[in-house]
Amino acid sequence: MQELHPEYRQLKIPVPKEFESVFTYFYYAVNASPHPVTKTLLPSYQTIMLFCFGDPAFMTTQEKNTVEVNQCIVLGPVRQTFEYTLPAGTSILVANFKDDAFYRFFGKAMVASKGTHPNEILQDNCFTELWDEISALSSPEEKTAHILEFCKPYLQDQDETIRLLSNFEDNGLNPIKTIAEQTRQSERNIQLKQKEQLGYSSKELIRYTRFLKAIMMIEKELGLQKKIEWFSIIDECGYYDQSQLIHDFKHFIHLSPTQYLKFQNDICRSGSA
Repeated sequence: MQELHPEYRQLKIPVPKEFESVFTYFYYAVNASPHPVTKTLLPSYQTIMLFCFGDPAFMTTQEKNTVEVNQCIVLGPVRQTFEYTLPAGTSILVANFKDDAFYRFFGKAMVASKGTHPNEILQDNCFTELWDEISALSSPEEKTAHILEFCKPYLQDQDETIRLLSNFEDNGLNPIKTIAEQTRQSERNIQLKQKEQLGYSSKELIRYTRFLKAIMMIEKELGLQKKIEWFSIIDECGYYDQSQLIHDFKHFIHLSPTQYLKFQNDICRSGSA
């Protein structure tokens, strides 16, 4: 399929092993064309920090609220798609916080739906200073390395209950009930801690993980230039039927699966490996 915006370049930057429990990876994009480019960002169920270099970028939510991004903004957990527009010559660098990492930095899991400048959360001007420092660096890899070094002193230890929730992989068991029994806590206490530090419930995450698996299977088939086998996706991702698959696509990205195929060149996935 022909690239609609060949001068729009994007890159996913992996993080060193010591930061793998903090960030999934960094996402860099630059608009080298002479015209503004608008893209759609898929939900990630992660809190993101977006740095903007050049003219201000613009984000538009599903509720049609538009936010101007001058230097830096934090948003999340990102539950649904939003559009962003990069003017000519503008670039962005997105840090995708993993699990409770945002809470471990800032002491809260959720931010305003329209986004917040991190200085407002910390009541400090340090992120303006950070932006000044990284804007002078030439490559996205250098910018990423500088951000990682900056983050080290702020990171708090991970709560043991959250660590168990983040690493829970048995789809046949209820994670809340299982961990409550394992740690001798009430289920309500586990739920409250999850909402406070992760910003979402286990039920929400299970639904999103199923949707993300479907997206990744579609991306793989498209990469191999194969015909999409929808019923294989329904079966492997654990959907009851086609209507449930369609319902999840419309819930998360306001598109049907076939509409997603039509517009996927304009849809980016900054987070979730």
